[in-house]
Amino acid sequence: MSLVTTTELYEVTMALSYLREEMRAPATFSLFVRDLPPGHGFLVAAGLEPALDHLSRFRVGGSDVRAFAEALGRPAEELEPLNGLSFDGQVRAVPEGRLVFAGEPLLEVTAPLPQARLVETYLVALLCHQTAVAAKAARCVLAAAGRSLVDSSSRRTHEPAAGLQAARLCALVGFAATSNVAAAAQYGIPASGTMAHSYVESFASEEDAFRAFARTHPGPVTLLVDTYDTDRGVATAARVLTDLGRGPGCAIRIDSGDIGARAHRARATLDAAGLRDVRIIAGGALDEYGVASLVRDGAPIDVFAVGAKIGVAADAPYLDASYKLVEYEGRPVMRLASTQVTAPAPKQVFRGPGLRDVVGLANEEPPDGTEPLLRTVMRGGLRTEPPDTLDAARSRFEADLAQLPEPARRIENPAAPVPAASTRLAVLTTVVRHRIEAGPAGGQQAGP
Repeated sequence: MSLVTTTELYEVTMALSYLREEMRAPATFSLFVRDLPPGHGFLVAAGLEPALDHLSRFRVGGSDVRAFAEALGRPAEELEPLNGLSFDGQVRAVPEGRLVFAGEPLLEVTAPLPQARLVETYLVALLCHQTAVAAKAARCVLAAAGRSLVDSSSRRTHEPAAGLQAARLCALVGFAATSNVAAAAQYGIPASGTMAHSYVESFASEEDAFRAFARTHPGPVTLLVDTYDTDRGVATAARVLTDLGRGPGCAIRIDSGDIGARAHRARATLDAAGLRDVRIIAGGALDEYGVASLVRDGAPIDVFAVGAKIGVAADAPYLDASYKLVEYEGRPVMRLASTQVTAPAPKQVFRGPGLRDVVGLANEEPPDGTEPLLRTVMRGGLRTEPPDTLDAARSRFEADLAQLPEPARRIENPAAPVPAASTRLAVLTTVVRHRIEAGPAGGQQAGP
């Protein structure tokens, strides 16, 4: 059994029906976010690379067919039409790192209808989770206002693989390091870490713990100072660092209490000891709101270690995303449910200066001064170019972030840009709507 079975049962029932009805014509599905999470002014496109890896390996095998049959309580022979089905379609997508807004497709799949149907669950889950985490991490970057950030989410994510993803996404939006060793090795991210409170507790005294740690690690060290009394811990750390001649590159870390007030007192103690080069790292349950508050209050913190709330996108752990059929066999289609109207046909996002976006039809010419966001990344089930790099994704993110309007950058009460619809898309939407509403005589026919 393979990852092909990581799908919802109704995808299987629909795909089997399509095959039996000989409905194998090309279908285009659009994956987009209807509304941004509350308190967000933007999202960061992420998850495309692993999504393409999945599609390139997608093939229904005999063990998958048996798993489908068991789930349906039917003989495996009845599910045999699914055996051997693989993905040989086209994917157009927004590259990782680009900022995106509500109503804009992150990805569009065009493939024979049964194929496009079966890959939905995996694609939606993958892109939505990673886009949500990347957006929250990006908001931490904004909140930090130029101070360094370290990812420390691995022990708090919902599973180890999610921690690996979070470390990569944090690096994508500009975090300086990660505590996750596997992520550091796999993605070339600097690793960062110190000690646990239990390490300090295992020695007879805090000073013994600090000296032992420094003996093991002859280079710069970070000492955790809030196991007992934070002010005394800072004084002890200052004494140890001075005795050992350690200073530049070293740091103390505060994880609890009134971090801002403790950081002010710690800075004064370190400076008085001549340790102006020793940095202060703040940890604990921080996210963009906590970081923004500390920066706003002028806390002398050099590095923020953020973890639990980032790795699970705590305040917005899911996206209101959809994977909707927009065209089948050349016929544009749309949904007309009162609260979930969709626009027909394959689309493109045309981006102008200042992230002024227009959502139009995929076959439109870009308006003057704009660039198309979605590009073809897979054709015939094969990648059209080598795998993207983390550095390239980070460069795209930085370029878009520099153009993000101030209201969308705000941590509190942001105002997100609202993409416009092109004239051709608006006209086609009206035509398809009228034909659907006309009933069987009109149907969902192709537009002009």
